[in-house]
Amino acid sequence: MRVRATGVDRRRLDIPGCGRSRQEVWRNSVLSGTVKFKQVRRIVASGWVVLGLAGCTAMPHRAQAPSAAAASQPLARMTVVTPDLDHDLLAQLMAGELALSSADLKSASQSYGKAMMISNDPEVAGKAVALAIAIHDPDAAKRAIDRWQALGATSAQLAQARAQLAVEQGQSEEARRQLSLLITSGEKDAWRMFGRVLIGSRDPALAGNLLQALGTPDHLPADPKAWLAMSELGEQLGRHAYAQQIADGALKRFGTAETYAWAAQLKLNNGDRTGGLNLLREAQVKDPNNIGLRLTYASLLGQSGQYAQAAHLLEKGPQNAQTYALRAALAANAKDNKTLGQVYQQLSQAPDDVRSSSAYLLGQLAEVLGHKEDALKWYDQVPDDDDHAFDADLRSAILLQDLGRSAEAHQQLAEMQTDYLDQPAQLRRAYEVDADLYLRERRYAEATDAFSHALQVAPDDPDLLYGRGLAYAEIGKIDLAVADFRRLLQIKPDDVDASNALGFTLADADRDLSEAERLIATARAAKPNDPSIADSWGWLQYRLGHLDQAADVLRSAWQSGKDADVGVHLGEVLWKQGHHQQAEQVFDEVRHIDPHNAALQQTLKRLQP
Repeated sequence: MRVRATGVDRRRLDIPGCGRSRQEVWRNSVLSGTVKFKQVRRIVASGWVVLGLAGCTAMPHRAQAPSAAAASQPLARMTVVTPDLDHDLLAQLMAGELALSSADLKSASQSYGKAMMISNDPEVAGKAVALAIAIHDPDAAKRAIDRWQALGATSAQLAQARAQLAVEQGQSEEARRQLSLLITSGEKDAWRMFGRVLIGSRDPALAGNLLQALGTPDHLPADPKAWLAMSELGEQLGRHAYAQQIADGALKRFGTAETYAWAAQLKLNNGDRTGGLNLLREAQVKDPNNIGLRLTYASLLGQSGQYAQAAHLLEKGPQNAQTYALRAALAANAKDNKTLGQVYQQLSQAPDDVRSSSAYLLGQLAEVLGHKEDALKWYDQVPDDDDHAFDADLRSAILLQDLGRSAEAHQQLAEMQTDYLDQPAQLRRAYEVDADLYLRERRYAEATDAFSHALQVAPDDPDLLYGRGLAYAEIGKIDLAVADFRRLLQIKPDDVDASNALGFTLADADRDLSEAERLIATARAAKPNDPSIADSWGWLQYRLGHLDQAADVLRSAWQSGKDADVGVHLGEVLWKQGHHQQAEQVFDEVRHIDPHNAALQQTLKRLQP
C-alpha cells in the first residue's frame, strides 16, 4: 500500500566569507547559482542580520579597563557606516526576489530599479528592464535600458529590449527598426531573441506583420531550426500562408527529417491527412532511428486503422517506454493477443529504467494475458509518483478479489480511502470500487454502506445512486431503492437504465404497476433489443397476469443471453402455466450457470415448499 510521502527540503546555508564587498558577496552567492535567492530569503525570515565585517577578526577579550594607549588605537575609533535601505544593494535584491516569490511584479520592479543604480552588474539592469516591461511601465523601462547600456549590454540585448518596448507601445516602425538591428547584429541567438519579442506581444496582429516583414527567406540564416521556428511562430500567430511558405522553403533548402516532419504537421493541421502521412514517411526514412518520428507516424497509421503497418514500423529500431506502450495499444485495438504476448515478454526484459517506468503497462498486459499473480507483482512496482499509482492500487484490489482474497482487497481499498481523504475524485472511486466488489460478493448491506460513503464525497452522483439503488433492492429495502432511482431520474430524466431499474423494482415488489409499465415501456422503446429490459417487461407482464405474453418475452430474452436471473423468471412463469417439466429444465440450466444463485433458491422455496 502506498503512503504519499512529503519531502523535507534541507539546504545548506553558505555564509559569505570576509574580505569581499557586498557586491562581490551578492555575485558569488546569487548569480553563481550555488546559493539560491530562496536561501537568502530564509536568512531574513529567520531574523538573521548579515554584516560584512561579522566574524572577520577575532579580538581577544580584555577584562581590564583599556589604557590610554589602547584607546588611541585607530581601530578603537573606527566607525562602521551602514547604508540606508535605498542604497543597500543586497537589501534591494532580496526585496525584489521576495516580491517576485509573491508574484508582486510592481514591487519587484521598484526594488530592481533601485538595485541597478547602485550595482555595476549588467545582469541586475537587465532584470530591471524585463520587470519594467512586464508591468507596462515605459518610463521605468527606458531608464533601465539606458542604465543597462551604460553597464555594457550588447547591441543585440539592447535592440531586443527596445523592440519589445516598442511592440508593447504599438510603435510599429520603431519595433521594425530595432528588430532589424537585432537580426543583423551578428548575435548567434538573434533569431531566438527575435521570436521572443513577437511571441510575448499583446498585439498578435502587429507581431504577425513584423514577422512577415522581417522573417523572410532572404533574411533567415542558413539554419533549418531558425526557419522551422519562424514557421511555427507564424502558425501560432494565425499567419498560416506565411507558415506554409517558410516550411516549404525549409523543406526545399535543407530537406532534413525535421523539415519534413514540420511540413507534415502543417498538412495535418489543414486536414490533409494523406499528404501529412506521406511527408512523415519521408521524414522517418531520413532518420529511421528517431523515436519521436516513429511514434508520430505510427500513431497516425493506427488512427487510420493500419495497425499492422504501424506495429511493423515500431518493432524495428530503438525502443523506449513510449514505443512499447504504443505497440501494446495497437495490438489491443487489433485484438492481437499474440503480439501482446510478444510485447509483454520484450518489455519485461527491457532495461531497468524502461521496465520501472512501464510497470503499470506490464500489469495491464499481464492481466489481459491471464497472468493475474504476475499482474499483482507489476502493479506493486508502480512508483508512488507515477501518474498511474492510484489506478494500479485499484486494479490490485480487483485482482485480489478475483484470486479469492476478498479480505485483502477490501483492506487495500480501506487504506486507499484513508490515503486519499484530501483528493475527492480518487476517494469517490475507491469507495465505488469497494461497493462494486461487495456487490459481486452479494454482500449487499456492505455495498450500500460503501455507496453511501461515496455519495457523501460526490452527492447526487448518478452512477452511485444507481448502484446503491440496486443494492437496496437486493436486501429488500424497496422504499430506499425507489427513492434512489427516483432521485436519479430527477437528475437525468432520460437515463434508460434508471427507468428500467425503477420499473423492475416496482414490478418485482408488485406495486405501482401502471408507473412500472410506463417506465419499462420507455426504456424498451429506447433499447428494443436489450435483454435486461426485455426481462423487466416480461416480469411486469407476469405481475399483470399476462402469463402467455410474459413467457414469450422471457423465453426470447433467455435464449439471447442465458442470463441466470432471466432464467429464474422464465422458469417461474412456466411453472405457473403448468409447464413444470420445462420449468425444471430451465432451472437446471440456471444451476449450471450460477450454482449459488440466490433468486433461484428463493423461487424454488416459494414454488416447491
